Amino acid sequence: MAGISKSLLTFLQELKQNNNKEWFEINKPRYQEEEKGFKQFGEVVKEGLSVSDQIEKMKVYRIYKDVRFSKDKTPYKGNRGLSFIREGEARRGSYFLNIEPGNSFIGGGFFAPNPADLLRIRKEFEMDASEIREIMANPNFSKVFGNEFVPYNQVKTAPKGFSKEDPAIDLIKNKTFFFQHQYTDTEIQSDDFSAKIILHYQLLRPYLDLMTDVLTTDLNGVSLLN
Repeated sequence: MAGISKSLLTFLQELKQNNNKEWFEINKPRYQEEEKGFKQFGEVVKEGLSVSDQIEKMKVYRIYKDVRFSKDKTPYKGNRGLSFIREGEARRGSYFLNIEPGNSFIGGGFFAPNPADLLRIRKEFEMDASEIREIMANPNFSKVFGNEFVPYNQVKTAPKGFSKEDPAIDLIKNKTFFFQHQYTDTEIQSDDFSAKIILHYQLLRPYLDLMTDVLTTDLNGVSLLN
């Protein structure tokens, strides 16, 4: 079991207040040491998650920002993030972790599906939303992730080709199909944090399996996999 170090939160808080290349270069040895610990924490989670799922790789997101198309030209991110990618075409979706002072969370699902996947998911909910409703209604699931997708991005009424009167319009209008759970700074520093998020990730498994079935079949249920 493992937790996030207090020193990582301190570093990120100081970086937020001093987001410039001069400060970062001076403090780069601190960053490198914290990054080492963060990756080790991720490996602990990956190992635990691999007991119940097949994980292809862990991706650690860069701290350096791409500012080419951003109004905010500060060069560094104020968070550390990683994701666990499921293995193979037959396992869709991934697990995500964000560490940030006052805004740490895990999530899972499909954050920005491509147009074909987006349409396929919406069509599935239009035809039959009972399975996703059942997953959301599960008391263990809803206690952690609630009973709706995180509303990062939605159309105002209904996507083109769908009725705003559809009983599943609350699902269909989403562009992102992602569940999320927040943690306090105290929670993420506890020694059992890695074990806790592994258990929470496992609650997402039925949802990821359902979406895998959807995204690897056509509207008639015929497999698209070779």
